[in-house]
Amino acid sequence: MRERYLEITFRKGKALAAYLYLPRQPGTKSARTQEMRPGIRADYSAAGEAIGLEINAPGRVTAEDVNLVLKQLGFPPLAPEEFAPIRAA
Repeated sequence: MRERYLEITFRKGKALAAYLYLPRQPGTKSARTQEMRPGIRADYSAAGEAIGLEINAPGRVTAEDVNLVLKQLGFPPLAPEEFAPIRAA
């Protein structure tokens, strides 16, 4: 996967969680997870590369929160339209 994308999981019509997939080689799996901010955890491959962000509280996490984590990990910030699905949920 060369581009990041956002996936949102709903339960009974409400956003339960979201996952921001980061660019990675096909078949790469998570080997460890690290809490980055309240409601946001980063998944890392066995090689130590960040491969995704778990957003456990999509209703409380802001785009600014996500962008701070992305900056820490060396990725560009989300454009407003990339975060829009979480706001809509």
